[in-house]
Amino acid sequence: MMTKLRARALELPFPGRTGPNNAITDVPGVLVGYKTLINNDPVSPACTGVTAILPRGRTTTPQPVWAGMYALNGNGEMTGTHWIQDGGYFTGPIMITNSHGIGITHHAAVKWTIKQYGEAWKNNHLWAMPVVAETFDGILNDINALHVTEQDALDALDDAKEGVIAEGNVGGGAGMIAYDFKGGTGTSSRIVEVDGCGYTVAALVQANHGIRPWLNVLGAPVGKLMTGDRIHAVHEQGSIIVILATDAPMLPHQLKRLAKRAAIGIGRNGSPGGNNSGDIFLAFSTANVKDLPQLSGAMGSMECLNDEVFDDFYMAAVEVVEESVINAMVAAEDTPTFKKPANKICKAIDADKLAAIVKSFHESSQQWSS
Repeated sequence: MMTKLRARALELPFPGRTGPNNAITDVPGVLVGYKTLINNDPVSPACTGVTAILPRGRTTTPQPVWAGMYALNGNGEMTGTHWIQDGGYFTGPIMITNSHGIGITHHAAVKWTIKQYGEAWKNNHLWAMPVVAETFDGILNDINALHVTEQDALDALDDAKEGVIAEGNVGGGAGMIAYDFKGGTGTSSRIVEVDGCGYTVAALVQANHGIRPWLNVLGAPVGKLMTGDRIHAVHEQGSIIVILATDAPMLPHQLKRLAKRAAIGIGRNGSPGGNNSGDIFLAFSTANVKDLPQLSGAMGSMECLNDEVFDDFYMAAVEVVEESVINAMVAAEDTPTFKKPANKICKAIDADKLAAIVKSFHESSQQWSS
């Protein structure tokens, strides 16, 4: 895997203490995999893929993953969330793909779940309700060709690993656009200490949202200063999926509150959550490992943090989302458009120019404040 530049390598002064990989895989047990589909077919180009997140790794025992979700703007899809809202958990993987890949990816995730938890599904009356989310990549990808297959989704699941993960034009993020620059997949993490214990809060985003004039990076009005090579119309045409993960013990209502803070994270980069955007956020905790409720007794218990200590977790959620979006953009690569408009290049952000603008802005701000 080729190592690409990340935002902090540009000396962009993002706050907070990161985990060792500055990635969602810093949450112990969480694995991430990709299947990326890119070809140069002039008639029906593929620039798409699937991202897979395994919150509990490759355990063969089905266990609930406690979760909460929030939609800032609902012009998009994330399956399984009705039960997350009511039941407070899901089981199995999280998948992210393009808008027309939801069905086949969901089918593959069900197939994987039945196989992965074979004994439990064979011996009990259980159902699979995977979490599958999407954003639209039809400007760079022939989305109507339905390039994503069941095997592609299964390959993404098989690819899931710990440690350093790729960003930019990978997995479900392959064909995405953010703030009229090439967008895609990005990730970041923070360490939060409570009562002598260190916990991780991390994000993975599929960034396909925003228009150029909105873009701010650490307060600098980057979008208003980098106006060249635009391809988008003046209105929002994309979406962003945010997955927040933590190993801190949280109840479902606390995770829903955490998920809401992703809205502030994307807001820091300038997005108000446009009318045509699916800004959908999921937060999950890997703590409180238990058997499925269907296989448990009448009484249950869970450990959780006191709501009064959550401010640092909320700030961490905001920071990791903000940084993940910029990591996605910095790692992205120039990509030709397919249609609306056709035969143009969706340019990746100029990392050096970005760094210079942010540095100049902060130097000016310091001079003004002094």
